[in-house]
Amino acid sequence: MKNYRDSDYALNKHSEGIVYRFADKIVEVTLADYLEENLGKTAEDFRRLKEFSDKDYLEQDRIGYRQTWKNTPLDALENTELCSSSSPEELLINAFHALEEAERQNSRALLTKKVWDKLTDVQRRRYLLYHVEGLTM
Repeated sequence: MKNYRDSDYALNKHSEGIVYRFADKIVEVTLADYLEENLGKTAEDFRRLKEFSDKDYLEQDRIGYRQTWKNTPLDALENTELCSSSSPEELLINAFHALEEAERQNSRALLTKKVWDKLTDVQRRRYLLYHVEGLTM
């Protein structure tokens, strides 16, 4: 049996027997093994079974190719906006920062309200002219 690592189809096709690949080993059922285990079967039965297994492995190989030929490694998708999403940690951190920013703005608004109430009319006018209108004098 030749050493075919990439394809179960190639492994089965280029062997004399029918090949089964398991996680830890490869088993080849030869004509002699088949006839010994299946009394009353003939070499013609084995040939048909071998032909069927070759076709089945070929179909499995084609299905696998159709499903995976367009696959892109996950590392390649990391920096794309459309194909990636934020991790739960990033979402939590962003929500925390947004909450902190809202609290800062709320604190500023309260402080501005307190200060605004203590300003005179002239000071309020000057404040508005400086901060809203952008005038310096």
